[in-house]
Amino acid sequence: MSGRDLIGLFNLIIIAGVVGAISYAAFVLKPAEYDSQTLCLVDETPPHRVVVIDKTDLYSTAQADAIGAVILGERNALAVGERFSLYELNESGELRNTNRFSLCNPGAGEQVNPLYRNPERVQARYNALFAEPLQRALADLVLPKDAPSSPIIEALARLGQDPAFDRTVPQRRIVLVSDMLQNSDVFSVYGRRRGSFEQRVPPARAVADIIRETYGDSLRGTELEIRLIPRETWEAEQRGELQAYWSEIFRQLGVRAYWLDI
Repeated sequence: MSGRDLIGLFNLIIIAGVVGAISYAAFVLKPAEYDSQTLCLVDETPPHRVVVIDKTDLYSTAQADAIGAVILGERNALAVGERFSLYELNESGELRNTNRFSLCNPGAGEQVNPLYRNPERVQARYNALFAEPLQRALADLVLPKDAPSSPIIEALARLGQDPAFDRTVPQRRIVLVSDMLQNSDVFSVYGRRRGSFEQRVPPARAVADIIRETYGDSLRGTELEIRLIPRETWEAEQRGELQAYWSEIFRQLGVRAYWLDI
C-alpha cells in the first residue's frame, strides 16, 4: 500500500471517528421529551414544591406584597425540571389550585446548551408557558378574602393525597402562608371564653390520630415551611403555645416543619 493510500485510510478513520462522536453526543445530549401540559419530563416524577396561601382571613397590602415576594423566592429557587404549584385555602374552606398553575420549570434560555437548543426560543417558551402564567396566578393569589372556617390541617392532608404530590413524589416541599388559626370540626383555637389554650384544643396526638385515620400518612416525609401572618390580639399565642402545639402535631405526622415570619 502506497504512502498516499495510507494517508487516505488514516483520514477516513479520523472522519469516521468524528462522525461517530458527534452522533453519540447528539444521542446522549439531545433534549428530553416534555409533557405539553405540565412541562415536566415524560415518564419521570419530579421533585415538587407547593406554596399554599391561607386566604380564610384578610391580610394587609404590605402582607400581600410580602406574600408575593415569598412566591417569587420559591420560583427563583427552582431547579430545572422541578415542579411548582400554587394553592389557596379559599373562602369556602377548600384548597384550590390557583389558575391551575402547576408546572415544571422548563429552564430559561441561559440554562440550555446552545449546541442543541436555541436559547432565544427556549426563553420565549419559558416566558409564555411558565413565567407569564405564574404572574397571572400571583395576581389572583394575593387578593385577600375572608371565610367562616379555616381547616388548615385537613387541607394539607388532602394535598398530600393528590397524585401529583403524594408519597411517591420525591422532595416534597410546602410553603404555607397562614396565621395558623385553625377553625374546623377537628379543632378550633377560638372561643377564649372556654378557657386557656390547653382547655380549648384536644391533645396534639389526638389531632394527628384523626388526620391519619381520615387521610392516612399522606404528609409523612414532607418539608413544611410555615410563614406566619401575625394577627392583632393573637400574636402572643401564635408565637408561643399555638406554635408549639402545631409543631407537635406535625412531628406526630412525620412532617419536618419550621417557622419563619412573613
